[in-house]
Amino acid sequence: MTQTPPALHAPPHPDEFVDAPSRPETRGIELVSDSERHGRARDLFFVWAAPNVSILNLTIGATLILLGLEVWQALAVIVAASLLWVFPGLIAGSGPAAGTSGSVVTRAMYGIIGNRLFVAFVGWFIGAVFLSLTWLASSFMGADLLRRLGMDDPVWVPIGVTVVVATITIVVAIFGHGLIVRAYSYMAAALFVIFLVVAGFILPTVDWQYTAPEPLTGAALWSSLTIGFTILASTPLSFINSPDIARYLPRSTKPSRIALATGFGGAVPFIAFTSVGVLLATGMSAAAFDGGLDAALLDLLPAWLGPVLVVGVVINTIALNAMTTYTSSMALQAIGFRLRRIPAAIIVGVVGTALTIYLVLSSSLLEAANLMLQFLVIVSGPAMAIFVVDVLLRRYAYDGAELFDDHPGGRFWYTRGWSVPGVAALLLGGLATALCLATSVWAGPVAEATQFVDLSVPVGMLVAGALYAGLLRTPLGGRGRP
Repeated sequence: MTQTPPALHAPPHPDEFVDAPSRPETRGIELVSDSERHGRARDLFFVWAAPNVSILNLTIGATLILLGLEVWQALAVIVAASLLWVFPGLIAGSGPAAGTSGSVVTRAMYGIIGNRLFVAFVGWFIGAVFLSLTWLASSFMGADLLRRLGMDDPVWVPIGVTVVVATITIVVAIFGHGLIVRAYSYMAAALFVIFLVVAGFILPTVDWQYTAPEPLTGAALWSSLTIGFTILASTPLSFINSPDIARYLPRSTKPSRIALATGFGGAVPFIAFTSVGVLLATGMSAAAFDGGLDAALLDLLPAWLGPVLVVGVVINTIALNAMTTYTSSMALQAIGFRLRRIPAAIIVGVVGTALTIYLVLSSSLLEAANLMLQFLVIVSGPAMAIFVVDVLLRRYAYDGAELFDDHPGGRFWYTRGWSVPGVAALLLGGLATALCLATSVWAGPVAEATQFVDLSVPVGMLVAGALYAGLLRTPLGGRGRP
């Protein structure tokens, strides 16, 4: 099954693709011509800030205290993990260079057919995890607020909240890039204010003299530090969709500026609000954690601020999941389905809603977040490493027309549609990650041998990146190598 954009035959009608906040965006993976490029790199800061002013960051921050870390140790892990935001920034520049979605750019790494499987599994897996986790956060908090107001049905209330938030999210994704770029700056500002006010009310509850009940040393300390790092690292490593948001920028935009705006947009709120989660956890009892962080947080706030926080969580959920739904809709097209972007976005939203409802009825936010984020790095770490290596080797020299040439003999056809360097690096990098991963339900043999020290992220990324770079220099790289 093939799909060739209109730009390879005849230019689309001027009114066919319009990138405006007031109109649904019909363009999907189709090439963006130079005449349609617009915007500035600094606009990306707010686009990435809004999704990361998140209740999920508070939850992850609290997890670091549950792992037994001291406050300063937890903050050091957060800063270390935030450095990984440089990777989404580096790959974002491939979007304007190629003029298309990142799910098409990765054809240069995996081949035309290999990329379909990569996008179907990796793109959809990552998208489904974040759709469900962030909708899950708003569902739990919205349902808890409604329970306090007398609506306490344990099934239909969280399902109702999920459906309402998901519907709004899908509408934003349908309007697409123009609305995202325009609205996210206001959403980011509103979220900063809301979460800073919440942080102000949390601070009096912080135990500034906090010490871990049983201070960790040796292998136990390294185990908690590395597991915490893996959980935190999953967020920046998952954003292999950053080229999708940048692809409308003029071709002349410097990749360094795109990288800075994207990286800082994600890292600044990531550091700030994950740190607030650490401080929040110091003043909470074990019983409060057992009842759920979402409920415990609402208990700490005055009655008037609880609903405001829930509104903030919903805004953040819409910001993150609208972006995820938007980019996942283009992933469906890149796989080869003959769908326009808007129907594809609706399909993505329905699938994500169904998974969220299942999680709402079967788990808590804390355990669902921690487990899913750890397993996420098995695919996201190696995939990000391969993308970064390819970008650096090619120096952003991506030709959109060549990426859409899906016929045998095309530059990125490689070996019968498969790029052996990319596919081998992804599989072996994922295997190396799994061997080093330490979770509550799975510990790889390397993790067990090191007393549950989790080296999954650095090992998986190094294996994938080094193997990909090495194999590209062999005849297996074919015509598609840099």
